[in-house]
Amino acid sequence: MEARNRRHKRLRYKLVGTPERPRLSVYRSSKYIYGQIIDDTAGHTLAYISSAVLKEGTKKIKSKECGKLIAQLALSKGIKKVVFDRGGYQFHGRISEFAVGAREGGLEF
Repeated sequence: MEARNRRHKRLRYKLVGTPERPRLSVYRSSKYIYGQIIDDTAGHTLAYISSAVLKEGTKKIKSKECGKLIAQLALSKGIKKVVFDRGGYQFHGRISEFAVGAREGGLEF
């Protein structure tokens, strides 16, 4: 946990969400996956999704569906390009599936 926090801090120095290109932040718990689209300059969350709302499938399938759902929310608000913030996690497994779902949904990063 401490190592992930250090990695996340190091990443956050480089990743900044702007109004033109907000940050897509991913958080993974042992049970669910969460995604937020954030405008860091204003400090506002523009869209939010959680896998807790999904009922069917494995964690990986739910992660991919969450990526697609956050992409739909973003596109409905006029957001096409984002900066992907993996939250200090390895780009593997559920984080990777979330990113694939978001790309399939129409987001560019």
